[in-house]
Amino acid sequence: MAKIVADQLVEMLVEAGVKRIYAVTGDSLNYFNEAVRKDGRLEWIHVRHEEVGAYAAAAEAELDGIACCAGSCGPGHVHLINGVYEAHRAHVPMIVIASTIPTHQMGMDYFQETNTYKLFDDCSSYNQLITTVEQAPRMIQAAIQHAISKKGVSVIGLPGDISELKAHETHTSTQVFRCNPVIRPSNMELQQLADLINNGKTVTIYAGIGANGAREEIRALAQYLKAPVGYSFRGKMNAQLEAPYDVGMTGLLGIPSCYQAMKEADVLLLLGTDMPYDEFMPLDNKIIQIDTAEERLGRRAKLDMGLVGDIKETILALLPLLHEKTDPAFLDSFGKFATKVAESLHEYVEDSGKENAIQPEYVADVLNTHATSNAIFTVDTGMSCVWGARYIHQIGDRKLLGSFNHGSMANAMPMAIGASLAHPERQVIAMCGDGGISMLMGDLATIRQYNLPIKLIIFNNRALGMVKLEMQVAGLMDNQTDMENPDFAKVAEAFGIPAMNIRKPEEVDAAIAETLKVDGPFLLNIFTNPSALAMPSHITAKQVMGMTESMAKLILGGKMDEVFDTIKSNYKHLKELI
Repeated sequence: MAKIVADQLVEMLVEAGVKRIYAVTGDSLNYFNEAVRKDGRLEWIHVRHEEVGAYAAAAEAELDGIACCAGSCGPGHVHLINGVYEAHRAHVPMIVIASTIPTHQMGMDYFQETNTYKLFDDCSSYNQLITTVEQAPRMIQAAIQHAISKKGVSVIGLPGDISELKAHETHTSTQVFRCNPVIRPSNMELQQLADLINNGKTVTIYAGIGANGAREEIRALAQYLKAPVGYSFRGKMNAQLEAPYDVGMTGLLGIPSCYQAMKEADVLLLLGTDMPYDEFMPLDNKIIQIDTAEERLGRRAKLDMGLVGDIKETILALLPLLHEKTDPAFLDSFGKFATKVAESLHEYVEDSGKENAIQPEYVADVLNTHATSNAIFTVDTGMSCVWGARYIHQIGDRKLLGSFNHGSMANAMPMAIGASLAHPERQVIAMCGDGGISMLMGDLATIRQYNLPIKLIIFNNRALGMVKLEMQVAGLMDNQTDMENPDFAKVAEAFGIPAMNIRKPEEVDAAIAETLKVDGPFLLNIFTNPSALAMPSHITAKQVMGMTESMAKLILGGKMDEVFDTIKSNYKHLKELI
């Protein structure tokens, strides 16, 4: 049989390194599905919801450099959007196949018609619709090339009638070009950078995901400059160093040692980071930002220098121009500060909680202890994200994935699906909130169908915990944040996944240890303390007043028990507010 456009698409995806397609099949996707089946080199992963497929593909793309998801016309496109936004904002190379209605029906308000140009315009780097067989190979190649080179989402709109037509052999390239240029500032810029650093008495380094692959170079730079090193959440598993260099994270999920180290340094080096919380950036010191994307320079802080460069190559070129700093006082002081903060955080681990109110910090610490050195963690947005940020540490080659830029709920379980399929040899642990797991619970069926050995750890606090905290620090009484949950263990068992409820803190350690040894999927539903809070690295007077006002409103509303539970569970945090 003659090759059709769908066959051509499969061949080019394989050439690009795509391993699987995450999709719900049907309608305009059917010829593409058949082409995948006939070729045999791609795996079609039948997710239950396209949003799950997009999140899974986003996780695989972050881990392995490229991935693909698909949605059929109309509702399938719309279901994809949240996960596509995640990949777009995380700058990971992802191909989206948006199959759609027949070309002769376009513009006629046809059944399930969507305008793919408008729908995907805000969440893609490339977004085109194939309307002729001559366009197909050129657009597919361009889409893949854009995704890889721009580290973003490429959307291929593919009408069902086009996918079944005889393929056209193009005179242009169909292969994919993966280039590795050396990108660093010019010699003059490097000297200016070195002069600025050499003239500063103290330096702090803050690294993001853009510094991935430069761990040893960051260590060498920190040692040479006697500089503490902080990092963003996405940068943590690459930039977290040993004591005394590690001062943790800043931002909403961070700790005060990093915030203060950034604030008090003469020179702050921002390496490959685009952390969005500019209110946590200092105002009075010299700030240098280095990134491969020139458009990101200066949008989070007032810079003295903004430079374009790969972090590894830039540090290697910079080191010979620097004067070694010999006074370790600044580094040692923040190393001790970070140790003190770590000890303070460990106090929450020592107080493991009580029945039906297990301290979530304790659960996260136990997970950190028992997980393998190359485990892949996925974290839901919300309180689970906080516990992952503060208690999951880099040991060996661990990875930590989450919705760190888009900030969507329900991402942990879908991302774990992508991570487990891409890396079946590694332990995959999803740290789920009860709100998050509730949103996309249907894809427990996907985990069971493919027998993915994902360990789902549910931090079941029966509330939207982060939202509750946001309302309290704003001086509001939390409203409609409580959740009436099903028995998640029974739900998992109904899907064919073994599960267990954990209500007592003394059961946690053994349960987690045994769960991680299970050959296959397992769900652990842990009843955590709904009153546990997570304060940011820097607390403003307005937030103190807001919390005080919220507590007063609860008292006046007759909810003294809730106030008492909050104070008991967070007395160490609240002590810092006074």
